[in-house]
Parts: sequence; C-alpha cells; structure tokens
Amino acid sequence: MTLAAISQQIWGMKYRLKQPDGTPIDQAIEDTWARVAGALAAAEAKPKPWAKTFFEAMQDFAFLPAGRIVSGAGAERQVTLFNCFVMGEIPDDMGGIFAHLREAALTLQQGGGIGYDFSTLRPRGALVKGVGADASGPLSFMDVWDAMCRTIMSAGQRRGAMMATLRCDHPDIEAFIDAKREPGRLRNFNLSILITDAFMAAVDAAGDWDLQFDGVVYRTVKAAELWDRIMQATYAYAEPGVIFIDRINQRNNLYYCEQIFATNPCAEQPLPPYGACLLGSINLAKLVRQPFTEQAELDLAALDQLVRVAVRALDNAIDVSGFPLEAQKAEAKAKRRIGLGVTGLADALILVRQRYGSAEAVRLTETWLGAVSRAAYLASVELAKEKGPFPLFDAEKYLAGETVSALDPDIRAAIAAYGIRNALLTSIAPTGTISLLADNVSSGIEPVFSFRSKRTVLMGDGTKRQEEVSDYAYRLFRRLFGEDAALPAYFVDAQTLSPHDHLVMQAAAQRHVDSAISKTINCPVDLPFEAFRDVYRQAFALGCKGCTTYRPNAITGSVLEVAKPAEPVPVPSSDGGVVYMTQPLSRPEALPGQTYKLRWPDSDHAMYVTVNDVIQDGRRRPFEVFINSKNMNHYAWTVALTRMISAVFRRGGDISFVVEELKAVFDPRGGQWMDGHYVPSLLAAIGEVIERHLIGIGMLPGRGDEAVEEPQRQVVNLDREGARGASCPRCAQPALIHQEGCDVCTACGYSKCS
Repeated sequence: MTLAAISQQIWGMKYRLKQPDGTPIDQAIEDTWARVAGALAAAEAKPKPWAKTFFEAMQDFAFLPAGRIVSGAGAERQVTLFNCFVMGEIPDDMGGIFAHLREAALTLQQGGGIGYDFSTLRPRGALVKGVGADASGPLSFMDVWDAMCRTIMSAGQRRGAMMATLRCDHPDIEAFIDAKREPGRLRNFNLSILITDAFMAAVDAAGDWDLQFDGVVYRTVKAAELWDRIMQATYAYAEPGVIFIDRINQRNNLYYCEQIFATNPCAEQPLPPYGACLLGSINLAKLVRQPFTEQAELDLAALDQLVRVAVRALDNAIDVSGFPLEAQKAEAKAKRRIGLGVTGLADALILVRQRYGSAEAVRLTETWLGAVSRAAYLASVELAKEKGPFPLFDAEKYLAGETVSALDPDIRAAIAAYGIRNALLTSIAPTGTISLLADNVSSGIEPVFSFRSKRTVLMGDGTKRQEEVSDYAYRLFRRLFGEDAALPAYFVDAQTLSPHDHLVMQAAAQRHVDSAISKTINCPVDLPFEAFRDVYRQAFALGCKGCTTYRPNAITGSVLEVAKPAEPVPVPSSDGGVVYMTQPLSRPEALPGQTYKLRWPDSDHAMYVTVNDVIQDGRRRPFEVFINSKNMNHYAWTVALTRMISAVFRRGGDISFVVEELKAVFDPRGGQWMDGHYVPSLLAAIGEVIERHLIGIGMLPGRGDEAVEEPQRQVVNLDREGARGASCPRCAQPALIHQEGCDVCTACGYSKCS
C-alpha cells in the first residue's frame, strides 16, 4: 500500500515497530497489520484463520484499532493495549494521595491515558486535623499530577493525557473553572465539571446553589452566576467542559454494580474506579459506494460484517493485553467493556452528497450508527454463546437498564437467552492520528476541520513542525472532477458550521452509543458570546452526556490552522505587542527594571532575579535577565541561563515559551511547595518569577481575578518562611525549622542536613 506523506510520517513516528536503536521491524504498513492481527488472534482456539480475518478487516483502513493497539500489539513490550483508564478514588489524606500519584505514573508510563475525580479532596483552607494546618485544596494536587505527567512524557514521544473532574458543588469549583486562565498551568489535563440534574434545575430556576464538602456548606452562590462563569471561561480559553454525570449513571448498562465519577481524558469513556476501555473505529468513508453520484450510499451489509469482526478483535485484546495495575485487570475482565466507534463520518456524508448538520445528515447518522450498535450487540451475544458472558452479567438487572431497554426486542431476547460478552460496546473516540494514518479521513464524528490545513506535529526529538494536509473526500473529488471544479454546497467545514450543527450531530450519534462521545464544538473566533452562551444548555436539552467547545484563543493556541497563501512578513513587524526581528536589539545605556527576591527552601541564601525592559512603540518588553545569589554553587548555571534567556529576549517574537520551558523543568530530588502550590524545581520557580514580570508589564494575561502587580514595584518577596516555619517539601506544612545543621519538619519528620 502506498501511503501519503503525512500518513507515512504518522506510521513511522507512532505505529511502526522498531528495534531500540531505531532499526525498523515493520517494513511496510502490511507488516504492522499482520503483527496486530496475529497478536489479537492469539486469544482464539484456532488463531490462524482469525489472524487472516482481522488482517483483512484492517486492510485499506476499514477497521482501525486505536493507537495503543496498533503500536503495542505483538510488540512483546510491557505496554497496555488499553487507551484509557479512570483511576481509583483519591482518599483525602496525604499518604493516599501520593499512593494514587504513583499509580497514575505507572499507568502513564505504559501509555494509558487517565482520568481522576478530585472532588474527594477537601477544599483550600479547610482544616487538616492532626497537624493544625489548612488544606491546600484539590488544584494544588492537580499541579503535582501535571508535573508528574510532564516528567513521564519526557521519557518518550507520547504526550501524557489526563482528565480532571470536579463536582459542580465543590467549594473550590470557581478556582477550578478559572485554573487555565494562567498560561502554562495544567497543560496535561483536560478539565470537566461534573454537572448534576439538580444544578441544571437551579440554573433554570435562577436559584441558590450550595458549595459544600463532607456535609458542610462553605458558601452559597447563585446557580445562574456560576453557570455564566463556566461559559465565560469556556468562551475565553476552551475549558472547562461539562459532563452530565447523573445522566451518565442513569443510562449506564452497569448501573447495578458501579458508580461513575470521572471519564477518560477525552470523555468518550465514563468509567468507574480502575475502569479501562479498548477503542477501535470503523472507517465509514471506506464503505461508501459510487461516491458523488445520485446512487451513492454506504454499504450496510459490509458495515454489519466489519462490526462483527471488530467486536471480536477488541474482545480478544482484553485477554492479550497487559495492565499497569492488577485492579485495572480485574475491572476490565469482570465487565469486558469495549468502545467500538466510527471515524470518517463527515467524509462519508460528503461522499453521499449531504451537508454536515442537515436534517438528512442527522437521519443518515442515526441509520449508520444504529446499524453499528445493532451489529455490535448481536456480535457480543454470539461471543457469549461461544465464550460466556462477562462475569458480572445479571440478566434481569442488565435488561432493566435504561439503554438496554431501548434496544430492539430481538436483541433483548437474544441477551435474555444467551447473555452478552461485553457490558458496553460502543463509543465515539477522537481518532486524530489514526485518521491521519488512514489517508486523512475526517476524525470521529467531527466535521472536516478544513479541506486543506496545516497541522502542528510533535516530532520524535520533541520539536514541532507544520505539515500541510488535505482531506480524503476533497482529494477524491479533485481527482474525479479536476482542480478547477467548484466545490458543491455539501462541502462544509468546521469554519462555516454553527454550534447547532455540531450539537444535532452529536445528539444523533449519542442516541446509538451506549457509552459517550468525544466531540469538540469548534467555534469561530469572532462568534459573539451571546451566540455561544447557551451551547452547554442546548447539549443538555438534546440528551448529550457531555459537551466540549473550542474557540481559538491566546492561551491554549491551536493544533490545526487553515492553510492560507504565504504572505511576505515585514521586518520588523508588530502584532498585538509581539515584535519580530531578524537582528537582536542593541542595549540602551539605561533600562527600567525590577528585582524579585526568590527564596528556595533548599538554599540558605536567597536569589535575586532582575528583569530589565526596553520600551518599543510605547510598549514594554523584557530585554535581559540577571540572577544573583551568595550561593556560589549556582554561579555557572545561572550565568549560562541568564545569557541564553537574554539572547532570546533580544531577538523579539513571542517569548512566552521561555516561561513554559522553565516551569516544565523537574528536579529528580523533588520540588517544593510555595505560595500554596507545588513548584517542581528551582528553575521552575525562576520561570514563575519571569512569568510574574511578563504579567506585570502586560505581555501575558493575568491569572484570573488576581490583581496584576504594577511594574514600578521593585521587590517581590516569594519567601515562604513564616511565624511557624518554612514549608516542608514533603508534606507542605509550615513546620520546617533549621536546627543542628539540618532542616527538620516538626510535622512529618522530614530532614535534610546541610
């Protein structure tokens, strides 16, 4: 098979099996399919014929197992084939919290994305009994998770993925909503609020809403005002999303034996503690016959057969996969969840000449996904006849579930007679790189982002570069009708669709998906807030289980950009205060600046960080940095650091990445707690000082509602010492004292001698 350039790159970088020294083992994409097919067939009594069947299903990208399966199956490496997990419930004590941090690290290390509900942690300021101190709150521990995830990511190419959820009635919910106002914070997390039916009712009634923890009401707010705060944050920087948690639990096939409080990172899999799920997708674009003609249609018979093979392949993956934790293995085998979905929906609609979001597109989506659901449930019943139902199957309770009750009577009769192999079967996952591998078909049930686009790709060496790619249906149309042919009206992309177009398609798919859907409602940057503010309420009204939006913004940036003709760039140029130069600035004789005092708990001497600015076009921008300390152990690296940062500052351009890079540095000996949050290294603390300065001069947005310090303030003291002692790097309590040449924590016993 000949792969397009972008597909070849994705295969080579993510899915092609190689020796540790980089020598390829998979010589062609067919070798990859054969490796995966053989590994999945190993669970069969007669592997050889099933290996052939699985291979044929994957050929031409018709069935696409998820990335963890494609990269890991048959690799003989200690990895998991499961894309995603929800981890155990975090106990509200320091020992339990860090035990769960370890579990998270082990899971991320093997390639699994994770989800956590942080609602179990007491709010910031609550009393910690026994130590006489105030709690730092769930967000401070999310910072620790974020730091750990970046550390794990640094060991390999795959970016760690995490979901953090918080209940809508948690006392720290407002801080959670605003967390990503701070550039660079929690970048490895997706954030979603667990929205209850009671809260939605309170919003509709303009009533009061109690923020409470462990039965204690901390504050009462107006539900509508809290909702508006959610929408303002989502409009400004694309988070948090919402998860309608009561609806998820009510419609869960396993309502009788589990409770769900979190989802995997992209929210297509609401899962119980230690829940895990395998993912795979049917490529609908490959099943359309006679495209762009009046006779164009999706081959439903081929779809039925492909789904049945895919269900068997994913069920086998449960048995051949490794698991980071025994609890995850036990959960997966007790319920045998799989998440079979689709990709290429938007391209398939284009090939049958239907506009995404139209009434006919909604009807076809329901028809196609209804066929997927029916074939998947019947295939799982057949597997139950052959291999037995999932261990926690209870026929009476299972058939009484809200979702199963809505299935066709013949499916329910088959389940009653034979049981079912997999408790849940369908899910719509994001298929970004897998869809790129498959000749760049549209992802999941998303519309085509753009028919020609630039995509930012993370390379194996950690650098990023842009690749121009074109959509599968677009290329096929051009091949059939020529480069000059006008695109028909059904060629619509995410730039031209309304939020309503997205929502009706998501709702149509959800009616035939027993788990959930990963879908992003892309909104144009110039969409007025008034046209945006009701998106989440519409999603709730339409029966969705959650909702996520994205509107381009300065904080989160963008992975995809619409391709535009190249234009000459004037030198120098200015765009919103960011100046680009081909030559570095020369230094004026005198510069205004600020000096910040930084005390790192591991050092006897404070550091003084000076940032001097230059004035250009009435704007203030940093020009140079100096770091001074009596501690001569730091001399060489601080001189090197200041020279490098100063050189970057003098070149101009967007220098915010300096802050992000410094804050991402982690000390293997551990970081420190400063100002109520975890700072992973001294370099990260210096990054925070520079960030504070950039906020002060207006080059970075402020952190939520915090007052931005005036540039004239000359010294900012970040010293954590107080009347009760400095903060302990282990337990974060203000109980660290210096005696007999050692730092000793009177709260937990930590000690470190000079």
